[in-house]
Amino acid sequence: MAQYARRGVHGQTVEAIARRILTGEIAVGATLNIVALQEEFGVSLTALREALKVLSAKGIVDARQKRGTFVRPRADWNLLDGDVIRWQFAEGPDERLLEKLHEVRAIIEPAAARLAATRATEHDLAALDQALAQMTDAIGDPAAAIAADLAFHRALLAATHNELLERMEVVMETGLAERDRLVHGGDAHDDPVPSHRAVVDGLRERDETAAETAMRELLDKAVRDVEKARGRRGSQ
Repeated sequence: MAQYARRGVHGQTVEAIARRILTGEIAVGATLNIVALQEEFGVSLTALREALKVLSAKGIVDARQKRGTFVRPRADWNLLDGDVIRWQFAEGPDERLLEKLHEVRAIIEPAAARLAATRATEHDLAALDQALAQMTDAIGDPAAAIAADLAFHRALLAATHNELLERMEVVMETGLAERDRLVHGGDAHDDPVPSHRAVVDGLRERDETAAETAMRELLDKAVRDVEKARGRRGSQ
């Protein structure tokens, strides 16, 4: 599902309500006080309903006659939605979610690298090379480093030529961006280029095992980078 436009009063209203639900401030099963929310945010009833439609589309809220608008069980939430993932990081790094993200990546990306080693075209390899070049240029620039890392992993999924795997970028990108902000937002850290280049080398050589192994090693390094970042934050 495409992410909604975050700008303006509409976006602010959606995010404010979503964050309260995801943090548990508004509990599962609770009925929303529409009048109070309308007064608090200073929006019309129509505008508030439009905001709630966004949350309804993501499985977070529902409306019933006589009951009103209420928070659905967490099992109904679209936890793979990019916005829902992003909202869970709204109050800062969520270590449990980062661990879940790593588990998902450990399942998907090594297999994706192995598949891409048999399917990557020259265009795919060029896109990965471009991401590596951007990564090199981005050293010392956290925002550019995040963008380059996202471009690399997006290009890797695209190189599988499996449209279902490509759709995993919606999950991967939002969580990966938050992980990168934690890692790249601090002091100096290890150069990410060699570990990423090893994956591309495996793809270029059509070596499935080498590509998969390089991706596993990259993910192991990603865990170490997060642990280092946590250590920096804890010592401040």
